[in-house]
Amino acid sequence: MAINEKLEPINKGNIANKQNLLQKFRRLLAIISILLITPLFLDFSGTWQSIFGWMAKIQFLPALLSLNIIVILCLIILTLLFGRLYCSVICPLGIMQDGFGWLGKKAKKNRYSYSKPLNILRYSFLAIMVVAIIAGINSMVALLAPYSAYGRIVSSLLRPVWIWGNNLLASWAEQHDSYAFYNVEYWQNGYSIMIVAVVTLIILAILAWRNGRTYCNSICPVGTVLGFFSRFSLFRIVIDKSKCVNCNLCSRNCKSSCIDIPNHKVDYSRCVSCFDCLGKCNKGALSFKYVGLKSSGADTDPKKVDGSRRQFLSTAAIVGASAALSAADKTVDGGLAAIEDKKVPKRKTRIAPPGAISLHNLNDHCTACQLCVSACPNGVLRPMTDIENFMQPESSYERGYCRPECTRCSDVCPTGAIRPIDTADKSSIQIGHAVWVKANCIPITDEVECGNCARHCPTGAISMVDYKNGHKIPVVNTERCIGCGACENLCPARPFSAIYVEGHENHRII
Repeated sequence: MAINEKLEPINKGNIANKQNLLQKFRRLLAIISILLITPLFLDFSGTWQSIFGWMAKIQFLPALLSLNIIVILCLIILTLLFGRLYCSVICPLGIMQDGFGWLGKKAKKNRYSYSKPLNILRYSFLAIMVVAIIAGINSMVALLAPYSAYGRIVSSLLRPVWIWGNNLLASWAEQHDSYAFYNVEYWQNGYSIMIVAVVTLIILAILAWRNGRTYCNSICPVGTVLGFFSRFSLFRIVIDKSKCVNCNLCSRNCKSSCIDIPNHKVDYSRCVSCFDCLGKCNKGALSFKYVGLKSSGADTDPKKVDGSRRQFLSTAAIVGASAALSAADKTVDGGLAAIEDKKVPKRKTRIAPPGAISLHNLNDHCTACQLCVSACPNGVLRPMTDIENFMQPESSYERGYCRPECTRCSDVCPTGAIRPIDTADKSSIQIGHAVWVKANCIPITDEVECGNCARHCPTGAISMVDYKNGHKIPVVNTERCIGCGACENLCPARPFSAIYVEGHENHRII
């Protein structure tokens, strides 16, 4: 008996060390994950995106919308094996919340407590997401998608600081006769997006600081879907009733509020497999181990489990469907004014970037993560501000044009909203066509020579023909125009160009 009493503390110490090692390894993976994902929204050279762009494509909702079956199956298998490890290791928004939660722990330790699942709330948000996808209410999809929310936060709040630091370093290097760095122009492409990002960040920070993973377990549709699978995971947190002394240390350190110590149960649909609880139990009552296919924890009644399965299957079938809303009719406003910055023409049809195939495909698959907007080196892509397509990308040519040799947006899109294309494909994809506005054209208004649009058209779709007094005006061959916007961008007329691009709902090959 005396020997057993001496060995027991040693065994408990070994168990605690193993559990702490598991917790540290999970944290290390999470740190690596967020350090690889975050630069995707900061990189303006394309180098990081070419190497680690796959990190965006293994996010759950982008993979679902792009019908990337392999990634979806891998994430489901991961969840069936280890629970919602995706939420703690792969999802950048979840990892960011852990950072806020860690700061909250520094302020007050042992601050969490068990709470019953808010099933009505989380299923309601999942239903809203499903309805939004079906009805084509893309702004709602963009607001609820966790990966997209993180992308907006980084693009709107961190990217300006990153570019400012780069330009500061470039100026310093230039003073020392080094050109290893170069200045990058930054422009704010939508204050509404920044406001959404700030509000999202504040809400998430407060929730994570005070209550841990409230967003993940009560609002996030991805967390709710993965919660269906995690109930049946093979490896889980298990409570040994014979060793538990009901001290509640594990529960008070559970950021998911899913450990019910009085009943010695864990709600596996909310547990995000962070392993924080394991390191807090000094009695060895908690362990992460193989439990097989049996269901345990919250909601284990056979009727409820069977109902959950049916509910998930029906939800998954609905999520697979999609529909798109047509673009609103708009008119063009002309006019010529003193030299000033160009204004955006009011196009009848917005311009979807090459690779989008159609506005329908873009609407169906885009989650407005802003990755393509961040990657665009020419200042062409920007987020929409209208309510129908809020935060989705569109092309506009006030700051640059869509260069035929650039395919960055199609390279980085993780959802299939912009399909991968090469430079040969891009030169033959017609995303729109140029329209000449006679009232704005300088050879007519000022009676001077111009021809800028024809000189810079990469496809030779614009020709100059005789008009009056020896002046020439442009004529557009719409069959050859690809809608790149070089003519619109380089037109000297202000504030509206004398030639602009009208988008096509369906792209075609010329």
